[in-house]
Amino acid sequence: MTEGLRERKKRQTRRRICEVATALFVERGFEQVTIAEVAAAADVSVNTVYNYFQAKEDLVLPPEQASPERLADMVRRRGPGESAARAVLGRLRDEVHRRDRVLGLTDGFGRVYRMMRAAPTLTARLEELGEQMTDALSAVLAEETGAGPDAPLPRAAAAQLGAVHALVLREIGRRVAAGEGPDATARALLELLDATEDLLGERLLTYAARKDRPGPG
Repeated sequence: MTEGLRERKKRQTRRRICEVATALFVERGFEQVTIAEVAAAADVSVNTVYNYFQAKEDLVLPPEQASPERLADMVRRRGPGESAARAVLGRLRDEVHRRDRVLGLTDGFGRVYRMMRAAPTLTARLEELGEQMTDALSAVLAEETGAGPDAPLPRAAAAQLGAVHALVLREIGRRVAAGEGPDATARALLELLDATEDLLGERLLTYAARKDRPGPG
């Protein structure tokens, strides 16, 4: 479906508010900037900001980019015969190759990263988000494999894949904070993902492979 004018304007407004807010947070610190100041700088009302973002932290970590369903969605979208682990590894490699914004592989992200690490509410949000991603993935694995909600295998597999995702994000943060550029960071991440896959056991790499969908009729 083609995006309508109204939807496009809403998306542009949302993006502008995010960009203005992030610039202010980087310049002055997350906790030193108010929503009213963000609204004034973006030339919108305070109510408009809250119409788009429920919380101040969402200006830096918008739900559509920092979603608790991120890992679960990677697994839901895997193809026939593909395991959960290979779906996550493949998606991460694809994001690295594309220098995806969701990973922070863009010029200038180092300043944003340092701002985020200096804000206790943002670091707490990131930790909570990581736990939510793992819990959501565990639920999907349990449902797809027919395991009970308290079965250990889905939870253990989700914890391992959550740890891989967290490792990638920590490596990005470490490198951008040291001033490394996106291209060099991307090359290092691909090597890290290869090394990680080599270390993962065959049980995890083949766990929860999606069965071929039955044909029509």
